[in-house]
Formats: sequence, C-alpha cells, structure tokens
Amino acid sequence: MSEQETLGLAEEFAQYRRTVLDKVEVPGPAAVRRTVRGRNRRRWGATATTVLALFGGSAIGYAAMNGPDRRPGPVDPTPSMSVSPTPDGSTSPTPSPAVNSGGPGSAVPDGRISRAQLLGASVTLPAWRAGPGCPTSAVRISGDDREGVNWLVALDHGDVDADGAVETVALVQCVLGTRGPMQVVAFDRDERGKVVTLGRVVATTIDKPQWLFALDVVGDGTVRVQVGDIAPGGGWPADWSQRQWRGYRWKGDAFAQVSGPTSFGPNRHDVNLVVTATNLVLADAADGSRVGAVTVRIRNGAGPAAYVALRLGLPAEVRPDGSGWATCRNDPETTREPVTCDLNRLEAGKEIQLTLGFRVPAGTTVGTGRADVDVRAMDANFDFVEEVYDVDNTVSISYR
Repeated sequence: MSEQETLGLAEEFAQYRRTVLDKVEVPGPAAVRRTVRGRNRRRWGATATTVLALFGGSAIGYAAMNGPDRRPGPVDPTPSMSVSPTPDGSTSPTPSPAVNSGGPGSAVPDGRISRAQLLGASVTLPAWRAGPGCPTSAVRISGDDREGVNWLVALDHGDVDADGAVETVALVQCVLGTRGPMQVVAFDRDERGKVVTLGRVVATTIDKPQWLFALDVVGDGTVRVQVGDIAPGGGWPADWSQRQWRGYRWKGDAFAQVSGPTSFGPNRHDVNLVVTATNLVLADAADGSRVGAVTVRIRNGAGPAAYVALRLGLPAEVRPDGSGWATCRNDPETTREPVTCDLNRLEAGKEIQLTLGFRVPAGTTVGTGRADVDVRAMDANFDFVEEVYDVDNTVSISYR
C-alpha cells in the first residue's frame, strides 16, 4: 500500500470518530455483561468486517457510516455446510415415507364388532316403519327376544364399503308379540373407535318381504339376505313362506339390490277370504212349507284362490231352494249338513255375492238357533289351503 493510500485511510477513520463516536451511548453494566458473553461469538464477525474494511477501500467504510441506524444484536453462527456426494448411478436415493392424513394411505378404522361388543354399545338404528315399534336413538340391542326390544338375530362381517377394512352386518328385529318388523343394518367404527351406523341394507314391509331369515356377507362385499314373503307366527309355520336370496351392495350413500329376484310369485297360503252373511228368516208359503234366503258375500283380500268352498251349517231339514244356487259347481241338493256350494276361481281383490234360498218342507218343524257360514280356499287339486288370516273365514248367523 502506498503512503498516499495510507494517509487517505487514516483520514477516513478520523472523520468516522468525529461524526459517530460522540453519538454512542455509554453502555451500562447489563450491556457490558451481554458484550462479554457474546464476545467470543462476535469475534469472527468483527474480524471479517475489519478485513472487508481494509481491502474494500474507504467507500465501504463510508457507506456503512452513512447507512440507516441499526440496533446492535447477537450474531448467529454461520451454519456449516456439507457437500453431498455426487451420485454414481449405482444406487437411487430412498424417498421418505409420505404422511397422509385422510388420504388413501391413511389407516382405516376396524369395523369388526363382535356380538358382545355390539350388545354393549349404544347405537342408532334406521327408523322402523310407521306404527308402534321400538326406539332407534341411543339403542341397546338385546341378546334375547323380549317384548318391545331390538333383538340381535344374526351377525356377519365383511368389507361392505370397499374401504379395505371389515364392517359388521346385523339382522335386528323389533319384537312385537310373535312378529314385529325386521331390518339388516351395517355398522362401522369411526376414528375414535365408536360404533356408528353405516346404513340399512333391507327391511321388512307390510306387503313383501314380511320376514328376513338369514344373512351372509360374501367376498366381494355383497350382503346376501334370505327374505320371505309371509311372516311366520300366529299358528302358521315358517315353511309357508317363499324364500329368496337377494344381494345388496353399498353405493356410496345407501345399499341397493344387485342380485336375486325382485318380486315373489303367487303363494298358495297368501289367499285371504272374508265372508259375511245375513240371518235366515223363514216365512210360511202357500203350500204349507216355510221359505227364506241368506245373502252371502265372499271377498278375497290377497292372493288368488283357484276354487272356493262355501259351507252353511244349517239343520238338515233346511234344504237349498231356488235359482241362486246355479253358480255352484256341485249339486247342493246332494249334501245334507252342512250344505255345500263349490265356487270357481276368485282373484285377489275380487268378491262374489250370492242370494241362496232355503225351504223347510210342510209338516217339518225347525226351531231357532245359530249356524256357521264358512268359506275355504282350495288349490288346483281341490285341496284346502290354510290361510295366514283365517279368523274372518267364518261368520255365525241365526235362523228361525
């Protein structure tokens, strides 16, 4: 460095002392302690600044002097830098595992719920059909079929919503007497492990199906349910019901049927004949006999009846008379007690009305009493068909 350059640098430092140092406040004891503690950390930074001032010329020092005021603070240590080795192509870096909260890679709650766990949980059931029934909110499903409870009839497991985890499917009945509505319900667990309701698979209806017999979850997540058209109970057996296996799949917000029949064919036990009849009042005729008539009305409220058998339990002395018996397939005159009239097919929802005349021969005495008027369905082989509801197949009339 030349002598002229040395004198110039000295003049710059002198001007710095005159214009800046008289504005510097004398630090107190606390500041002194901070300065002592930070001296070692700042030593490298101070040394580097001096070197820059010496080699950068007077312009750098003057710019620093005339720049904006800055409060002094600690100098963070310069982070060390490491040089990564250059890949040689023989190995590829292993990526870090991605954190996924809610995506396809996140854990799916386990929906496998045992029978004991389901019986011990408070659950919400889909609404039962209208009318008297069991509760649906905060329900404790029962392990037995006591009156007025939600009874756990059957249980199975499978991945019904295709999320990679198993869910639980239950057949539940609202017990009302010997019957009560039924439904198959799918349950799952939420992220906290609480049992939640996924949805209803299928339920019984007032029409059909009236009964659910069994369930089965197959490998592809289809819930198979065995449904029946007639509900057992009240004295009639379960084998009167036609049974079908129907398959249901989860469609994102509800279950829909994907396999099996969608309707039932005619059931021989599905017929429901209802009979009404007027009383028999006998009056004297010109020939000394006594005559009268009974009006019989037969209505079929359900499935078709191939044939209908009508029986009137009047005394043997009261004989069929008049043209009203022409509808009968048989000859009522050949029957005694009861008098019978076999009728042809009666479709569902149809009815027939007969006005049947009677005569008591002259010189024959018939007192007063009561008689049953009874109707029964027959199949194509003329065999009697037992009805589910048979209390309305018979009516009592008086005669006099």
